[in-house]
Order: sequence, then structure tokens, then C-alpha cells
Amino acid sequence: MREGTEVLDLASFLEEERGRMDRALSRAVAQAAPALPHGLLSPIERGVLAGGKRLRPILCVSAYRASAGARGGGGAKAPEAMYDLAVALELIHAYSLMHDDLPCMDDAELRRGEPTVHVLCGERETMVAGAALIPVAALQAWRAAGDLGLDRKASEEAVRVLTRAAGGAGMVGGQALDLLGEGARLSRTELDELHRRKTGALLEGSLVLGAVAARADESIRKGLSTFGREIGLAFQITDDLLDATGDAATLGKNPSDELMRKSTYVSLLGVEGARDEAHARSRAATEALRVAGIRAPALEALAGFVVSRDR
Repeated sequence: MREGTEVLDLASFLEEERGRMDRALSRAVAQAAPALPHGLLSPIERGVLAGGKRLRPILCVSAYRASAGARGGGGAKAPEAMYDLAVALELIHAYSLMHDDLPCMDDAELRRGEPTVHVLCGERETMVAGAALIPVAALQAWRAAGDLGLDRKASEEAVRVLTRAAGGAGMVGGQALDLLGEGARLSRTELDELHRRKTGALLEGSLVLGAVAARADESIRKGLSTFGREIGLAFQITDDLLDATGDAATLGKNPSDELMRKSTYVSLLGVEGARDEAHARSRAATEALRVAGIRAPALEALAGFVVSRDR
């Protein structure tokens, strides 16, 4: 069944939403292509269009629906412009993976079961193409916000939410902390701070961006922001569990945390302790929705998906 009924068929929901996100991403890349220097389009296409969960934009559109429903809009549908706005998050996520996989970062040769972008397209090309996606994402957000009917102030806020989540106080800052932490035994506080930035900031920003697009009030935004922070940690803890217990064939990537001598939630809490903590964070996320009075079957289901996935 579709979102808004008593039972959500999560598999069908995710398949449908991924399809819409993939089409929006194709539009975004095609729109950006004419301005790209020669040699950058191929690594961008490989980095952006080569599949993925599309979790961040799906969370964004789900937050938009939930926010619209909370203010009487029903929340059953989202216009195409909302998908165009949401995929700005995926452009940032794609650039982060392209850079994370580089030899100077995690030195990964496999992603989603395929050779990583730098293996196929070259290191320098991948580095520059990833950097090019940052302004492409900002322009995508600005353009889509206007198409969605947001005024200048709200459009500026949408771009601000995206860039703050991606910047020094968010994802990039987390990447820096991750590099500085290699070979060190981080405390729980330090590990939480690292991953609230590196992984959590863009996930939380996805929820906030959806609320901004729906012109949600402060209580709804706060509830969605808390939901995003909690699933950000749940997502990362689950990633650490998969990295510790999975293999490249199952995950579609080369587990590397142990090889890179990184502190993880598994090394800190053990497998069972990390699993318990991931589920606790997922429950805290859904509780934040309840406290804020947000009825969002899709978000509740996604909170469960984050900790039950196998890759």
C-alpha cells in the first residue's frame, strides 16, 4: 500500500521512490552537463547515476509529505520539483563517496559491487569532478526551490540547510575528524561527534530541507531534526556492524575500517552492544515523531530500514 494507509509496503515504496529519484538525478546531470569542462561528465555520471539507496532524498520527500500533512496538506503526493530539490542532497552524497574512495582517503577500489570512480576515470578527474558537484548541488537546490514556489527567503534557507550540512560543521568537518582519528582510540563522545558530522549532518539536513520546502512550523522542524540526528547515528552504527561482519560480495564494497585502523562502534561497544545501540537510536527517532505529533508511516518504516538493511 502507499504511504498514508495503515500498512506501508516498504519495498514497493522504496522501489517507486528510487525510480523517481533516479529520473530527477538524470535531469540534474543533464542540466549541469553543458557547463562542465571536457572530461568531467563521465566521472560525474558514474558517481551520481551508478545506483544507491537514495536514502537522503527519500527522507527529504517523506519529511515534506509529513510536514504538509501536519499543516493540513494531506501529504499524499509531492510535485516533481520536490524531487528535483531532494536530489541536491544526493549530489552532495555522491561527491563525498567519490572523494572518500580516493587513495588519499580510504583507498577503496569497490563501491556498490563495481570499480570505484577513480579506478575507472582516474584520480585527478575524480577529485575535480567531485568538487564540481558542490556548486552543482547548490544551484540545483536554488533552482528547484524556485520551481517549487518558495519565495526568495525560503529558497535561501533551503540552500543554507544543504550547504551547512555539507560543510565544515557537517560532513566535511566529519571527514576531517575521521582522517585525524585514524590509528587513535576515540572515546564514545569523540566517535559520536565525528559521525554526527560525517554521516548524521546530511541525514538530518535531509529532514530539515523537507520541512523547509513544506513551510513547516518550528515544532515540526524540531521533531524532524531530532529524528534525523537519531537515525544518523543508527545508520552509522549499522554501517560499522556491516563492515565488521559482512564481506565485499555482500556489501558491494571493500570493508576498510579495520585496515584503516579506525575507531568504530563495534570496536567500542562490541557487536551486540552496537546492535542494541543502533536499535535504541532508531526507537528514539520514532519517539521524536510521536512527541512532535507527526504521523509519518514512511519515516517510521525508514527508521526500521536503517537498522535492518544488509548493505
